[in-house]
Amino acid sequence: MSCLLFPPRVSHRMRTLVPLIAFLFTVVVYPNCHAAESAPKQYDLVVYGGTSAGVIAAVQAKKMDKSVVIVGPDKHLGGLTSGGLGWTDTGNKSVIGGLSRDFYHRIYKTYQKPEAWVQQSPQQYGNKGQGNRAMDGKNRTMWIFEPHVAEQVYEDYIREYDIPVFREEYLDRKSGVTMNDGRITAIRMLSGKAFAGKMFIDATYEGDLMAAAGVSYHVGRESTATYGEKWNGVQTGVLHHSHHFGILKEPVSPYVVPGDPSSGVLPRVSADPPGEKGAGDHRIQAYCFRMCLTNDPSNRIPFAKPEGYDPSQYELLVRIYQAGFNQTFGKFDPIPNHKTDTNNHGPMSTDNIGFNYEYPEASYEKRREIIKEHETYQKGWLYFIANDPRVPEKTRAEMRRWGLPKDEFVDNGNWSHQLYIREARRMVGKFVMTEHELLKRRDTPESVGMGSYTMDSHNVQRYITPEGHVQNEGDIGVSTNGPYEIAYGSLVPKKQECENLLVPVCVSSSHIAFGSIRMEPVFMILGQSSATAAAMAIDKNIAVQDVPYDQLRERLEADGQVLHYTGSTSHAARERVYLKDLEGTVVDDSKAQLTGTWRPSTSSSKFVEHGYVHDDDAADGKATIAFEATLPKAGEYEVRLAYPPNSNRASNVNVIVDHADGSTVVRVNQQTKPPIKSLFVSLGKFRFDADHKASVRITNEGTNGHVVADAVQWLPLP
Repeated sequence: MSCLLFPPRVSHRMRTLVPLIAFLFTVVVYPNCHAAESAPKQYDLVVYGGTSAGVIAAVQAKKMDKSVVIVGPDKHLGGLTSGGLGWTDTGNKSVIGGLSRDFYHRIYKTYQKPEAWVQQSPQQYGNKGQGNRAMDGKNRTMWIFEPHVAEQVYEDYIREYDIPVFREEYLDRKSGVTMNDGRITAIRMLSGKAFAGKMFIDATYEGDLMAAAGVSYHVGRESTATYGEKWNGVQTGVLHHSHHFGILKEPVSPYVVPGDPSSGVLPRVSADPPGEKGAGDHRIQAYCFRMCLTNDPSNRIPFAKPEGYDPSQYELLVRIYQAGFNQTFGKFDPIPNHKTDTNNHGPMSTDNIGFNYEYPEASYEKRREIIKEHETYQKGWLYFIANDPRVPEKTRAEMRRWGLPKDEFVDNGNWSHQLYIREARRMVGKFVMTEHELLKRRDTPESVGMGSYTMDSHNVQRYITPEGHVQNEGDIGVSTNGPYEIAYGSLVPKKQECENLLVPVCVSSSHIAFGSIRMEPVFMILGQSSATAAAMAIDKNIAVQDVPYDQLRERLEADGQVLHYTGSTSHAARERVYLKDLEGTVVDDSKAQLTGTWRPSTSSSKFVEHGYVHDDDAADGKATIAFEATLPKAGEYEVRLAYPPNSNRASNVNVIVDHADGSTVVRVNQQTKPPIKSLFVSLGKFRFDADHKASVRITNEGTNGHVVADAVQWLPLP
């Protein structure tokens, strides 16, 4: 429709009527003309966010003959998968199916071409990483790749399926979501562009559409009491990985003048109390850029001093080196063509601990400031290590061998376009995934995909201990004991909040459960499942919460999704002994009190409940575990300790039994097979009072091998 009412030449009489006609045009005609020009185009499915989940969701919609559009703030498609995370965190690859597996098949096909190997031959690279299965020729998949290769695969999807994409479009989070009768009808960007749809998917890392639509969500860690979990909340005293100060030869002072609190606190250390163990808080795990680096001189750009560089920001790192740290390059994981996917490793590494708390709810402008601060910190970290004379010369020389690759992120100064948003908002939807489902303590309803990676949270804060030492907190790594199912209810809001929205990234889950679900292959799996459910809801004209699961499952499985796992895993293949089948009072390691570093495991052939813990052969006296129980009556009990034996175990483990008559130290040789059911060894017979807790403590002080702990049993004697 044309809005030009008058030709350029008009009569004198007509010109005298112009003011009146102009008024009528403005009031009556122009609004209708404007409405017609700006009416949003209608799609079956509107996907907000060009992440890996967003692209895969759009592809699935087209495969189901639905019109679809991708709109979002992303300039580059693929999110973190094309933004530097080329060392794919897969867990059990056999549960990665559907279009997610197709993505890794396309990566494989790319690297079958000779032209993909520019700086290195396939033979030079080898089949490195992820259990020596970077390339799985049998299944024609490749799991480790360069960023630009991943981005090209996503762009190929867009081209092949003719999917319209609107890039660098930001949702008007204040008033850009139009809803009617519990359904989103259209969304509007800050640019004024609007998109109408029957169904919507929020595929962003931040959950902006979900939040703007009024859907319930959570930011931060829940307390252990919220969902009855062990591994949620503040984790003081729990040190699982090498991202903490316990690996150093000596503690590090957080003060400007070492040991003098009055001198002030070093940069990057919080003076706030960390909170009570197990308590909920507002904090989220640290972000970083997954850096793609190269040591090929022909493709390397040396690390430059970033704008705003301040060497004082790395004073803590100097002290860490002085305390014996020598693992700077521990996570320079090799990807093809002499490049890396470099991730956080060590007490002060690429994770910018404590500088992202505002990000999930922040304005776009504030988010850009936070992203820039992370970039400055991380580029400064590289430059500092490569050039500051206080860094050990060997480390400086090694860092100078590395640089940014000339052929990656070419429109962004060779720096990743995607900050690693490990966690932001998490929906509180129809069903909440928790550690109970991931550990198979409870059944998961209506599976729409599977995960298997460790429940993994990076540190969330760096604080000062009561002893006056600096310490990182929040780092968790707990095995899921094999693959687990993800519930359809975790992808959809509560029905009363929104009936036509699905959320495959900011899924409904607790903090610790999200620590495993948040893997990029899983996001693609859930993106496909979300689009499938959206298409079925359109066909049936029903709410997403009412999609018949039997029909959804049938379509997902027909499209190659893996919803249940029947293969052999460490969880399924091991002989598990359940507490309910044991006599007396039994406390499992999952209920024990741990201090120092203990790592969960299921490697042995027999154990109680879901696994056991070990001290990683630290022998430093810092790892202790206490099993405590309130016994039903006073009297004499036989006390037994369960442990899985192995030749690498310590033969001199000191076990302290606290009883009514004092404390008794029993030395246990954990290299020998326990005589009772091949699981328990007797620590002796002791008298206990009913009004005092019974306790068994294990320490790794002076031990000569791995110390393991599984369970303690108190058997009443007649």
